[in-house]
Amino acid sequence: MGKPNTRRLDKEIQLTQRKIEAVQNEEMWPLNSAERRKVLGALAGGSYRVLRGKSTGRAERLLEQVWNAVNMRLTTELTALQMERARIVTEAAKDKTAKKSSGWW
Repeated sequence: MGKPNTRRLDKEIQLTQRKIEAVQNEEMWPLNSAERRKVLGALAGGSYRVLRGKSTGRAERLLEQVWNAVNMRLTTELTALQMERARIVTEAAKDKTAKKSSGWW
């Protein structure tokens, strides 16, 4: 009996880790559409206030909240994927020990 097939989960884990790094660098590609709209809205609002010579504190806080929410969402996804991978590996180990213990010898 070979190792459990976790290749698909490993690829998803790597992709999620890349997404987390991209969000920490404030890249837009890992965001979903609602998050992208919030970021662009905050940027537009902040730009407008800069043109008017006013404070951008509110827009900056909104941007910070959005980036934190995205980071939290991706961290939760990563944790869930890692737990699923651990569950699959554990089940495979249990099956292997059960097969060995029920052997002929």
